[in-house]
Amino acid sequence: MPLRPSLLVLTLALVAQPAFAAPAFKKAVAKLDADYDRTVADIVTLTEIPAPPFKEEARAKAYLAMLKAHGLSNVEMDAEGNVMGVRPGTATRGQGPFVVIAAHLDTVFPEGTDVKVRREGTRLMAPGVGDDTRALATLLAYLRALDAAGIKTRSDILVVGNVGEEGPGDLRGIRHLFNKGPYKGRISAFFSMDGSDPSRIVDKGVGSKRYRVTFKGPGGHSYGAFGIVNPMAAMAKAVTDLYAVETPKHPKTTYSASVTGGGTSVNSIPNSVFMEFDMRSESAAELARLDQTLIGILDKAVAGENAARDTRDGKVSYEAKVIGERPAGNTPQTSDIVVLTAAAATALGFSPQHEESSTDSNVPMSLGIPAVTIGAGGNAGRAHALDEWIDVEKGESLKGMQVGLAALLAVAGVD
Repeated sequence: MPLRPSLLVLTLALVAQPAFAAPAFKKAVAKLDADYDRTVADIVTLTEIPAPPFKEEARAKAYLAMLKAHGLSNVEMDAEGNVMGVRPGTATRGQGPFVVIAAHLDTVFPEGTDVKVRREGTRLMAPGVGDDTRALATLLAYLRALDAAGIKTRSDILVVGNVGEEGPGDLRGIRHLFNKGPYKGRISAFFSMDGSDPSRIVDKGVGSKRYRVTFKGPGGHSYGAFGIVNPMAAMAKAVTDLYAVETPKHPKTTYSASVTGGGTSVNSIPNSVFMEFDMRSESAAELARLDQTLIGILDKAVAGENAARDTRDGKVSYEAKVIGERPAGNTPQTSDIVVLTAAAATALGFSPQHEESSTDSNVPMSLGIPAVTIGAGGNAGRAHALDEWIDVEKGESLKGMQVGLAALLAVAGVD
């Protein structure tokens, strides 16, 4: 049953006092501390294995070997390319349901990007070093810490390095995990570890729908065929009309005309042009409403152009191809996973911030499965940029790492 907000103080006491004071948890933290250089080395090793969208296989194979070395059972790569392994619980003994903790293998950077890690003091700098390679290494550190402390959870823990979180990947790895993979229907809670900030708790999943809309027409000479229909005019009208649409501020709902191209030459009426559109909302209903609005605008823009100019050589038409779709969802702030994660962060001196974002947690949230996205600890900056960096100073990093470990244990239960 979800915890009521009035029980937050009690939860803080239950998590912060016995759990953090327990000898076993202290021993686990001591292992995180003693093993910290190894964790940093794992970050460097994994970062320097390129993992561009749809080409994560080399990093996935390396991570698969790392999971095997950490003594998990049922270590495997699924049909989509996710790698995973089970730490059996005392109550469920590897049969499920499973508490998942996942980090994504892919980066946003294209093939050929220089991913060599540079170090300046306590800073590591390289594309993808923080998003999400640090989290992959942190999951391995958790496994070593749990084993060293002899901690046994009641629930099975499924550790996942998943593919396809970033942009064009469209959450394909986690979609497969929940909808097609061997653990379909067997997951009771889900942690996505993404980024660094341990105070950030993403409990609202921003849904999105993206189109590439191609407008087509007969085309012709800009002078000789002047007066015939022009797909560029229809596209321009569609963009203008979209930007006249008012969307709700709560739940936040947005749109963007983002990428365009096409045409033949400056002295030609184009026979084909395209525009890419991005729509987002915290609400599945509002996103669906905006989607229908855009389709209506496209229909009207094309019909208007065909009515306004000569169609003797053919009419203007359009094709809307979906190039991305992420489900919206949320995990109530009164649910166990959110309250316990917030309690862990608070107990360690952080101020939990409930946020919305588009992460792997969108998928379980949309299915009604409790899920949050949390940071792996430490400081970081310039995500998705070539000069991305993380700070691996031990004190702050170790403090932040404890949040995810404590939250995982609180949800999985400890004997």
